[in-house]
Amino acid sequence: MDTTTRLNVTLDSEHAAKLSMLAERTHVQEGTLARSLLSSALDEADPDASTITALLDGIPGAYERAQLGLKQAAEGKTVSLDEL
Repeated sequence: MDTTTRLNVTLDSEHAAKLSMLAERTHVQEGTLARSLLSSALDEADPDASTITALLDGIPGAYERAQLGLKQAAEGKTVSLDEL
């Protein structure tokens, strides 16, 4: 049985605009195109830990956002999954 997992992804305004433009050009919904692009990227991703670390290190502000998330969780500033 094939199962799926739902993810919510937030794009910055530049990437959101690009996704919107590509979806319009290809006459598909943005979500459909985003799923396809993400699936392709995951299929091509190298599972080597050093490659993944380099990829994550290349995301601007990723470490800071992760630290903020940890701080917010420790302070109880979270939202229950049932509330989403």
